[in-house]
Amino acid sequence: MATSVPGLNSHQNSEDHSPDHGLTNLSLSSKTVHADDYLNQAHDVAPALHVSTTYRYNRDPDKLQTSWSMGPEHSAYEGHIYSRHTAPNTTRFEAILSEILKGPSLTYASGLSAFHSLLVFLNPKRIAIGEGYHGCHGVIDIHKKLTGLQKLELDCPPEDLQPGDIVHVETPLNPTGEARNLKAYAEKAHSRGAFLTVDATFAPPPLQDPFLWGADIVMHSGTKYIGGHSDMLCGILSVNPRWGEEKWFEKLQAERLHLGNVMGNMGGLVGVRTLEVRVERQALNVGKLVGWLNSALTSKAEDAESKTVQAVLAKIEHASLQTADIEDGWLLKQMPKGFGPVFSIVMKEERFAKRLPSKLELFHHATSLGGVESLIEWRTMTDSLVDTRLLRISIGIEGWEDLRNDLLQGFEALLAETK
Repeated sequence: MATSVPGLNSHQNSEDHSPDHGLTNLSLSSKTVHADDYLNQAHDVAPALHVSTTYRYNRDPDKLQTSWSMGPEHSAYEGHIYSRHTAPNTTRFEAILSEILKGPSLTYASGLSAFHSLLVFLNPKRIAIGEGYHGCHGVIDIHKKLTGLQKLELDCPPEDLQPGDIVHVETPLNPTGEARNLKAYAEKAHSRGAFLTVDATFAPPPLQDPFLWGADIVMHSGTKYIGGHSDMLCGILSVNPRWGEEKWFEKLQAERLHLGNVMGNMGGLVGVRTLEVRVERQALNVGKLVGWLNSALTSKAEDAESKTVQAVLAKIEHASLQTADIEDGWLLKQMPKGFGPVFSIVMKEERFAKRLPSKLELFHHATSLGGVESLIEWRTMTDSLVDTRLLRISIGIEGWEDLRNDLLQGFEALLAETK
């Protein structure tokens, strides 16, 4: 895609994409509950779920048009033609997302589908990317085969970037939950005429607003925290409103029509309603749990609890432990309301990592993250590049003391097997 990059003021990205429906001064939770109210056409408090793939044209010949309107302003019951274009349920969902993500938003069949669409749209010659979700690297490999896309290190010299290239930052990072400085990467990208794209899956609202720090497009795997109940696949792309004159949203929507990578009709609306209360609870839980683990791991005391943790655990990784970045100031500015609910632990032995999930009662041993339930995953089962001693932990909304006690008894069970 040939387009220019105007100078971005990262603090002037707060315009609303959707019409003003009196939501400007409302809280995040009020927006997740009411941002789609203007689409109501019936008396149902819970919006109906529409399963149709196609919609009848108007019976009045004078109202028939020769081409499809591509704008985002359709109501949930007027203007729909075919669900590969728009549908009532996803239109409602996207209305909410556009409000809470602070930029016009489109949904896709999955997070990787959204990332693929991002690359198709921007069509860079080079992409600077670091570690993180291995699936995105798989999509890049496909684009390399098709277009010759070159992959650069995330911290490559700025001179390696050219206009139209991408700096893609995942923050917090999969699987460690560590954070990266978005403002610094925005300055690097924009100084070379490149774009900053951000995978913010691990820190949805209210934890982080990448547009505030200069992101051009923000991606979410809505499967995770946006959905929040491990029952839907969804990808999301949100466009910085500064690109409104360039019609980025409309162009992405047109390309989605032809790529066909839309999400299904039954997902989205229920989970997003409770986003803020879920994520705030999960962020509170992870802070307490990581704090407890780190205190026990670094303790000089001779208490039994600390000895147990130190006997099995080698390292903990999480944004809350990035003390230098917290002291520097950027991390608390970027994530003022808490850190992502995912962290990783590295066990002292591979066998500990392999066996710990089977010792736990409250943590499901499963991949994915972001649901109300806590998950633990021996990460090498799905990512061959990580340390085989690493476990990724996604914290849910359970009582944090219950999760602490479950981990502790799991550690004790591991040690009992070694005696």
